[in-house]
Amino acid sequence: MSEWWTYRLEDFLLFSPRVYWRLFELNNAASWPLHLLTLAAGIAIALLMLRRPRRHGLWIALILAALFAFVGWSFLWSRYAVINWAIAYVAPAFGLQALLLAFGATRGGLAFGRRDIAGRLGLLIAVVGLVAYPLLPPLFGRPWASAEVFGIAPDPTAIVALGVLLAASGGLVPLLFAIPLLWLLLSGLTLHAMGDPQAWLPLLAAATTVAALALRRIAR
Repeated sequence: MSEWWTYRLEDFLLFSPRVYWRLFELNNAASWPLHLLTLAAGIAIALLMLRRPRRHGLWIALILAALFAFVGWSFLWSRYAVINWAIAYVAPAFGLQALLLAFGATRGGLAFGRRDIAGRLGLLIAVVGLVAYPLLPPLFGRPWASAEVFGIAPDPTAIVALGVLLAASGGLVPLLFAIPLLWLLLSGLTLHAMGDPQAWLPLLAAATTVAALALRRIAR
């Protein structure tokens, strides 16, 4: 039996890149036209963050909670876990994130009054997850049918959530970073193991978020 240190990351893959991206094609076909609704929800989040009407934090938290629950069930549990047994243990984390967001909403939601560099960077990260991610397939030689859309696919949903949280304040906000960050780390490593050039995107989003949090702490 080979020693454990002789294994490479790709040795743990249970599927091929073709099977992986086919998941997104099938999920998009089954979910359409919900994409229009989730993108509208993302735009609503951005407008609520910028305009900050009464109880804006409550609505942002509830929208994100609903989308994390939906992605955890519709993609991770119902599709991804079929080809990767480990995802059966990861999908509940999206449900936990939804519960934490919903609980935070009942305790006053999120507040969006930050004007520091981290907060502005958070807005940029959220825009990348919402607008740029669905446009990636042609850049990486994939069909449009495999596009990753906020509220439908996990990576852009986690990225937008991190951007929103960087611009937010509130009692539960520090706890809400962990699950999106860990997911993006897992996703980036999976893509890297597949040799996919898109691997750097989720890892960069996670690293940028951690760096922004560190800068905020230093600036205090």
